[in-house]
Formats: sequence, structure tokens, C-alpha cells
Amino acid sequence: MSISSTKANDGRNITITISDRFDFSLHQDFRESYRDVQVNGVHFALDLREANYMDSSALGMILLLKDHAEALGGELVIRRPNEAIRKILDIAKFNRFVTIEE
Repeated sequence: MSISSTKANDGRNITITISDRFDFSLHQDFRESYRDVQVNGVHFALDLREANYMDSSALGMILLLKDHAEALGGELVIRRPNEAIRKILDIAKFNRFVTIEE
């Protein structure tokens, strides 16, 4: 499976994990992983440690998740991107509006 989502017992901490390819083929599943979350102050963590590819549509999907989190007074953190994905995030200057943790 390329995408999974886990919710902490408090419902405020949600981790979305991407493995293999993060591209447009995941658009629907990615959106479904967070769209029903309506908890104020939600904290999303996008775990990319198992992802080995990311394209520009994935960047757009990340922005949609960020907008969803912020609309709920929450935040998004990107966790553990590999070197190639980190380079894409750096080129797109994502560190200006999303926290990226190593």
C-alpha cells in the first residue's frame, strides 16, 4: 500500500505515511486520508521516510493538506523526507511555509 493514515486516541494527531511513489495516482486516497478530520487544533504529520519519488502534483496535494489543517487552526509537519525528496522540497521552497523535520 502506498498510503496509510493513523489517528492518535485524542483525535488531534494524525500521521499520513506515504511509501513508494507520491504522485497524482494517490490524489484521491490522499484526500480521503484527511478530509473527514474536522477537529480544531489538529496536527498532521506527513511521514515521507518510505517515499522514494515525488512529483509536482504531490506538492499541490501537500498544500491542500496544509490549507485544511490551517482552516481548523492546526498545522502540518513533513517528516523524514529522503535526500531526493528533500531536494524537491527545497527547490520549491516548502520550508518557508511547512516545517520539515529530518
